[in-house]
Amino acid sequence: QVQLVESGGGLVQAGGSLRLSCVPSRNILANRAMCWYRQAPGKERELVASITPGGYTEYADSVLGRFSISRDTKNTLWLQMNSLKPEDTAVYYCNFRFSYGNVWGQGTQVTVSS
Repeated sequence: QVQLVESGGGLVQAGGSLRLSCVPSRNILANRAMCWYRQAPGKERELVASITPGGYTEYADSVLGRFSISRDTKNTLWLQMNSLKPEDTAVYYCNFRFSYGNVWGQGTQVTVSS
């Protein structure tokens, strides 16, 4: 069973940038999609961005034009976050979707101050 380790979260001012990473314990490509979710206190976990094995990307309307999802040759998943807003504050989780199910990272906190 692959494990996903996330890092890159932190505290930034509004308008700032962060880059999150999600490193699998072994080189593996999710055969359905690789995704970033986030969950703010008191809210449901929501899909932020996804990328397919073929490189097709989708974004939530709230982050479109500000966030960019990508993966590298080691299948580390990245989320570049620019022009951050206080409403982006949440715990961010990576998710690898396989045909048999999903694997989740442990989460990394992103806090954006006004």
